[in-house]
Amino acid sequence: MQTDGYRDHPVRSYVLTGGRAHPTRNTLRPETLLCTVDDGRRLPASAGRHQRALLETCRGTLALAELAAYLRLPVSLVVVMASDLIDEGYLAIRSNPVHDLPAADLLEEVLDGLREF
Repeated sequence: MQTDGYRDHPVRSYVLTGGRAHPTRNTLRPETLLCTVDDGRRLPASAGRHQRALLETCRGTLALAELAAYLRLPVSLVVVMASDLIDEGYLAIRSNPVHDLPAADLLEEVLDGLREF
């Protein structure tokens, strides 16, 4: 069944997470940036198709909410799956160092432009 962009799955979320509703990490938020760890290891045969799809989708750096949108899964489910993959060493959290932020003068110009708008 599909309504307004939400696609219902024939398998319930708790089945995909092994019955768990909470991630092992409480630091994961929708804006958390994730990237795959490319160390040559393959997922075990027991890994589900959603875990495999998550890793395939996350070849670059994506926010957790973006992954959920691409996979058409609830964010809460993707948080649990991503947490497991981080614990197993297949995903890594990418931090946003300060040097990745735009310069203060650029932010001020944008703010001035918005005020004039």
